[in-house]
Amino acid sequence: MSLIRGRFQKEADDAVMRYTASIPFDWRLYSYDIAGSTAHAQMLVKKGIISANDGKDIIRGLKAIQKEIESGKFQFKIELEDIHMSIESRLTELVGDAGARLHTARSRNDQVALDLRLFTRDAVVNTLEHIWDLQEALVALAEANLETFLPGYTHMQRAQPVLLAHHFLAYFEMLERDVSRFKDCFIRVDVMPLGSGALAGVAYDIDRKFVAKKLGFSQISRNSLDAVSDRDFVIEYEAAASLCMMHLSRLAEEMILWSTSEFGFIEIDDDYTTGSSIMPQKKNPDVAELARGKVGRVYGKLLGMLTVMKGLPLSYNRDLQEDKEGLFDVVDTLLSTLSVMTGLLGSLKINSLRMARALDQGYLLATDIADYLVKKGETFRSAHAAVGKLVNWAIENGRTFDNVKIEEYRQFSRLFEKDVYLITSKVSVEARNNPGGTSSVQVKTALVEAKKILLMKG
Repeated sequence: MSLIRGRFQKEADDAVMRYTASIPFDWRLYSYDIAGSTAHAQMLVKKGIISANDGKDIIRGLKAIQKEIESGKFQFKIELEDIHMSIESRLTELVGDAGARLHTARSRNDQVALDLRLFTRDAVVNTLEHIWDLQEALVALAEANLETFLPGYTHMQRAQPVLLAHHFLAYFEMLERDVSRFKDCFIRVDVMPLGSGALAGVAYDIDRKFVAKKLGFSQISRNSLDAVSDRDFVIEYEAAASLCMMHLSRLAEEMILWSTSEFGFIEIDDDYTTGSSIMPQKKNPDVAELARGKVGRVYGKLLGMLTVMKGLPLSYNRDLQEDKEGLFDVVDTLLSTLSVMTGLLGSLKINSLRMARALDQGYLLATDIADYLVKKGETFRSAHAAVGKLVNWAIENGRTFDNVKIEEYRQFSRLFEKDVYLITSKVSVEARNNPGGTSSVQVKTALVEAKKILLMKG
């Protein structure tokens, strides 16, 4: 029989019981529920609300339950609805009336809010650690490729030469913004709601700050109505996760493109690729493709939670049970994606020769040649037009910049001299020597800063 059906004359319908039960997924909160219950029991003893002996029995029983769950011996029952009632029921079986006294001065409403905050707080910490691992992989790739040049792209068209290290550090910056968002999220997760009761607080002389300190919270909630119904922290984690997954998807997309025979810039290790069921020659970047595909899954959970919350009046409503499955899935998806993308980056083989060959195609030095004319006294717009005509002529005649004769250059501007041939990809890159640019000086500076950031992580 359910522990909370004293007011009712019959048990819930089986279909209703299965429909409303959350134990198939919220069992994951068991360690947090036990931690919260332990701190709550200690507070009840401290305030003289329950006896010291009852407190000892409760804590002994909770430790035994944790061992049962972790060893797989614990029996979860659908009729007990959720992890909170499951633990309380088993506790009463183990320690008798003392177990039934544990729920004094709390409600399932503030209990579940506490458990979910504890879970999310740990999720934020784990997420940050996974992001830092990926950033370290990017820094390692950048450091190994400080002299590797490749085409930079706009509109998926070859645009200008850049350092490969600069390219990888762009993703470091994206992830650093993610770090900032998750750290910010932690501040709002780190609020202790226990003591809010069902909605109005509790009619006992409790010590909320004692419980908060025991559980490592930096502050307690200020409004009981808000505390039991607030799920902003869930939405905030899922929003930060959505942005992070978007960044991972962009990285995955480039790994997919770069590993094609059309690009050939990289080779992904066999550990992070799969074969075809019919085509023996295939080496498919399935890990990167799944990373790209799972973004929609995370976006969907965020939208789902926003939709749940948008019409809820204060305070607790059963709709809030829908907060957990989505959050669990987002956390699992983000952490696993960060992990496999870190491994994938560590497996990369860089084809610097193929990148260098790509620089010779597509007229990537056109902007530098226009700048060359500007430095000779031409206006930029005139220089832009002249080099545009030069590119059209070169395309029509199957020529590249390095095999255009000086007399042919001068057909487009009398300012061209033989020093135009000194313009190379390396010269182009080194010319971008302002902060944030792709010159080797700036990239090395950025790399040093990235390493400092990682040294100060946490």
